[in-house]
Amino acid sequence: MPSRPRDEPKTAEPEHAAGAARQRTMLFPRRKLTARAAREFIAETLTQWDCGERLDDVRLCTSELVTNALLHGTSPDDVILVRVELHDAQLLVEVHDGGTGVPRQRRVQDTSDNGRGLFLVSVFADDWGVAAREGPGKRVWASFKVPVVTTC
Repeated sequence: MPSRPRDEPKTAEPEHAAGAARQRTMLFPRRKLTARAAREFIAETLTQWDCGERLDDVRLCTSELVTNALLHGTSPDDVILVRVELHDAQLLVEVHDGGTGVPRQRRVQDTSDNGRGLFLVSVFADDWGVAAREGPGKRVWASFKVPVVTTC
């Protein structure tokens, strides 16, 4: 679990090895099915990398981050970039959007139908945060500790 207050995103980026052992990036249009397509992209990527131990957690967090980007970080003609990187025993998912706002975990009423996305990310990811990106907008990331995959 993260060691920062629950209602504040971490603004520093996660620590990486010298470079990503593996990386994939995909652009998604702003559509109703974008979150679903991003989940499928993540599932396909992690399956190809033989890195499925935390697949459900990673898919859920990706879906929540993409949904937030769709609702709060894009205009109708924008695209969302999803990047997944594997660094030794750390999996990193980034969602880039053109929005200027900084996502914050909210306190919601028990009867509310929405507003729990970043709470879920804070529970299922090992860490998450917000970072600047080159150009306009931001990137919101979630990281996951995964078993080290050895290759021959």
